[in-house]
Amino acid sequence: MALKHETVLLHEAVAELVVDPDGLYFDGTFGRGGHSTLILSRLSEVGRLIATDKDPDAISVARELEQRDSRFSIVHDSFSSVKNIAEKNGQKFSGVLLDLGVSSPQLDDASRGFSFTHDGPLDMRMNPESDLSAAEWINSAEEKEIADVIFNYGEEKFSRRMAKAIVERRKEKEFHTTLDLAEVIKHANPAWEKSKHPATRAFQGIRIFINKELDDLESFLNNSADVLNTGGRMVVISFHSLEDRIVKRFIQKEEKGDMPDGLPVTADLIQTRFKRVGKQRKPSKSEVDVNPRARSAVMRIAERQ
Repeated sequence: MALKHETVLLHEAVAELVVDPDGLYFDGTFGRGGHSTLILSRLSEVGRLIATDKDPDAISVARELEQRDSRFSIVHDSFSSVKNIAEKNGQKFSGVLLDLGVSSPQLDDASRGFSFTHDGPLDMRMNPESDLSAAEWINSAEEKEIADVIFNYGEEKFSRRMAKAIVERRKEKEFHTTLDLAEVIKHANPAWEKSKHPATRAFQGIRIFINKELDDLESFLNNSADVLNTGGRMVVISFHSLEDRIVKRFIQKEEKGDMPDGLPVTADLIQTRFKRVGKQRKPSKSEVDVNPRARSAVMRIAERQ
């Protein structure tokens, strides 16, 4: 059975992204092709789109699109490689797009190991061919490292209790499945949030760490100005506060520009690389009603100066 993915802020993101129908665009998170397909519909015959994804299942879907539309190409890689991709093509982008987080097919397929409600192997890798699975890490990491990951990436205040419970349990039996880990974390959480599984934040933290999600995001942002044409757009959709905070602070910093410390500088000499385009955007109530997973999405847009 094909697992369905509802693309969040689909029309809003593409409307803000495509400023030149003849340009070259980058979709760093192909997923199941929702954004890419709509981008292609807005491009002229000479416009082009390059996409990346870590997930082999997403790559399989993208290969089919690649066969149907010569304007599209897919690269099996992280979006953090955007600078290498631009250099290889010898051309800057008119727009770059990220739709961060885990897709619905990844969450709903228990065999991928992301879910704490459906049992499956404790994997959590977006690319199953990458080095370290969640099971390998959780069964070998020091208690402090586990606590730090759950606290820093999952923003879980009971991370120390959870890490202690994980290490105590693995002395008797290693972790191999998602529900096994989720149960141990659940019992170590003394204050359950309403309508939220008690392992939610811990699983989020482990997943972000295993996939180096925040490192990839920061690398992408740091290279974004170098790969965009003047007037080109960067559109980023994030789903939790850690991602959104990184994007927000980056845009604020780039909009403010570089000022030498202690030296008087006129406004025309300050080098700004981006400016904000509008305010942050969130899904409409009607979109959230149809797709509850969209409720935490935040879209930010910046334009290359």
